[in-house]
Amino acid sequence: MINLKKVQILPAREQVASILRSSILTGGIAQGQSITLDSVCEQVGMSRTPVREAFHILASEGLLELRQNRCAIVKGVSQESVRDHYEMRVLLETEAMRRACENMNDKILEAIKKVHNRGKRAELEGDIETYNLANQTFHMTIWEAANSEKLKSFLSLLWNGLSLGRFVTAHEYATISSAEHDKMVEQLTKKDYEGACVTMREHIVRSMNSMLSNFKDN
Repeated sequence: MINLKKVQILPAREQVASILRSSILTGGIAQGQSITLDSVCEQVGMSRTPVREAFHILASEGLLELRQNRCAIVKGVSQESVRDHYEMRVLLETEAMRRACENMNDKILEAIKKVHNRGKRAELEGDIETYNLANQTFHMTIWEAANSEKLKSFLSLLWNGLSLGRFVTAHEYATISSAEHDKMVEQLTKKDYEGACVTMREHIVRSMNSMLSNFKDN
């Protein structure tokens, strides 16, 4: 039995990991930079426990090198590591959509439409923070509908928020992302499930290409 009432935002440790992962992948936190538990706690408004857990998540991904005294050093990221990250997301997000389509019913579709409309309003109002949360919830609603705790867990660990590249502003990115969500919702409404899976795949590939634009050409 699928219970969409359980859909929530990411757990605290994964929220922090997502914020840090996005900053590292976009170069907002530079290679070799030192970050501390206390400084991150202050900036994200969370206690040490989820921040410490987030440090360990990112260390396991090779993005941080843990040091003593509640400190970590940012390791370098390459185009290859970014591509690998998104290729895993492509596989898992497409599979989540496929499984969600297999389970699709009026209740699931209504839940997806509801969160999409919330994000669309935020995008039109230029409220990027609210759009970011709605974007996360849109994807998590699909993960939940896939009815696989393992799949949802893997996707949660890969989440990095809006994939901002150097050629688009946050608002432009939200507009593009919202339009792609529009297309998925339309396809799901029309029961074009194969098309919805293709659009989800293209959605993540486009995010990957946006993130890769942060790397200067050799």
